Amino acid sequence: MAIVKIVTDSTADIPKHMIDELGITVVPLKVHFGKETYRDGVDITSKDFYQKLEGADQLPTTSQPSPVDFVETYKRLHTEDEDVQIISIHLSAALSGTVQSALLAQSMLDEKIDITVIDSKQASYGIGIIVIAVAEAAKAGKSKEECLAIAKHLIKNIKIYFLVDTLQYLQKGGRIGKASAVLGSLLNIKPILSLDENGEVLAVDKVRGQKKALGRIFELLKEFAGNDGVRIGVCHATAENEALECLKQVKAEFQVKTEVVTEIGPVIGTHVGPKTIAIIMIKS
Repeated sequence: MAIVKIVTDSTADIPKHMIDELGITVVPLKVHFGKETYRDGVDITSKDFYQKLEGADQLPTTSQPSPVDFVETYKRLHTEDEDVQIISIHLSAALSGTVQSALLAQSMLDEKIDITVIDSKQASYGIGIIVIAVAEAAKAGKSKEECLAIAKHLIKNIKIYFLVDTLQYLQKGGRIGKASAVLGSLLNIKPILSLDENGEVLAVDKVRGQKKALGRIFELLKEFAGNDGVRIGVCHATAENEALECLKQVKAEFQVKTEVVTEIGPVIGTHVGPKTIAIIMIKS
C-alpha cells in the first residue's frame, strides 16, 4: 500500500515537535557568515543565529539546497519504502531557487520514484501551515491526490502579513520586490508587507507606528476571514512577547481552530531581520 510522505525545507519554520509527530522530512538551506557556512536549523539555532547577526560586521548570505541534497533525500525515502509517494512543498520560487533544485532532483531520478514538487508561494510558517495540514492528511491515510488537493486549496486561501523593524535586510538581500515603493518612508512609518499570488514581497499599506500597523493587519484579516474558522500561525524574530500578544488578540477576534507560535529561522531571518512579526491565516 502506498504511503504519502511530506518533504519541505528549513524555511518553513515548523516547530521541531510537529516535524517529529507528523514524520515530515526537512531539507536545510544554508546561511553564510563570511567563510563560515551553517545548515539552517541543523548547525545553528535561531537563538545562536540572531546573537551572531547582532555582532556581525557584514550581513550574512543564504543559499538553497543543491539538487544532490534533494536526490539524497528522495532516494532515502524510497529506500525506506519502495511504494512511497512524495509531496515536496517549498519556499516561494520568487524568493529562492529551492523549488528549482527540487525539480532538478526529480528529473535526475528514476521515474519509478513518485515525486510531486510544489511551489508554496509562501515563506516561513506560511509554508509551514500548509505543510502541517497536508502532513496531517497524509497521516490520517488520505491519498496523494487528496493531499495535493488540500495543498492546492490552502495555497489559494492563505494570507500572510508581516512587519519588519527595518527594511535594510530585505533591501540588501534583494528580496524586497514590490515593497521597494516604501523605501525612504518617513520616520516611524511601518510598511505592512505581504506576499502576492506569485510569492513576491509587496507593500500592502503604510501606517505610522507598530500598534496602528498591527491594528490595520487585524482589519485586513477580518476582511479576509470574516466569521469563518481559521488556522493561525504567528512567527517572530526575537519578539516572542509581541508574538504572544498578537496570538491573544487573534484568539479574541477570530474563530481559531488551530494555533502555532514559532520563531523565524536563520535563513528567513537573514532577509527580514530581528523584531519581525508575521501573522499567517488560513480559512479552514
